[in-house]
Amino acid sequence: MRFVETRAAASLLLYLALTTRIAVGILESVKKAAELATGIGRPRTQELAELVRLKKPLEFRFKDDGLVPNHPFWPFVVYRGAVKPMEQFDFAAVLEELFEANGWRDSWRDGIYHYVHYHSRIHEVLGVARGTGRVRFGGKRGRILSLKAGDVAVLPAGTGHQCLGESDDFLVVGAYPASGTYDECTTAQEHERALQTIPKVGRPRKDPVYGSKGPLLSVWPK
Repeated sequence: MRFVETRAAASLLLYLALTTRIAVGILESVKKAAELATGIGRPRTQELAELVRLKKPLEFRFKDDGLVPNHPFWPFVVYRGAVKPMEQFDFAAVLEELFEANGWRDSWRDGIYHYVHYHSRIHEVLGVARGTGRVRFGGKRGRILSLKAGDVAVLPAGTGHQCLGESDDFLVVGAYPASGTYDECTTAQEHERALQTIPKVGRPRKDPVYGSKGPLLSVWPK
């Protein structure tokens, strides 16, 4: 009986977490639409330079673990505290505008999935707009990193990622280069095909944070 009660409690907690995340996603979508319509809380392009701090990229290379291929030659990159908040701007909007200015588009606001997944046909940038989260990158042989507001992670195609835990207010802005096609891979059956598509995803024209002369273009050589 106690086992059944424990399972029921766990299911309830999972349900509450999912419904909360959905509600946050809807709220942020409405907020973003209002900001785009009015311009309130969003920085102008010329104001973005004041919000960016030059940071040395942290580089991580992950091996194929049989489920998650990771990238065969480009590292996963993290810029710690690369973007600073300012009270007059919504920080999620700052990240969206910054990524857009550097050619990383189709932005979204949400958390990070709690299951392991990767993208085999496109690169991804994740900027933390609010709160903190513990995220495993690179699959089971990868690294667990604590991310906080202002941190930016750049994932080459194939990089596994999974949120292991987060604060209640954790919010991430994601975006993608103009080239590439969004997909989401989670199973071993997708691994063989992914090994063929990942190396074909081209290098982006700009660093999502620092633009055409950003460090990413050096650590991801042609």
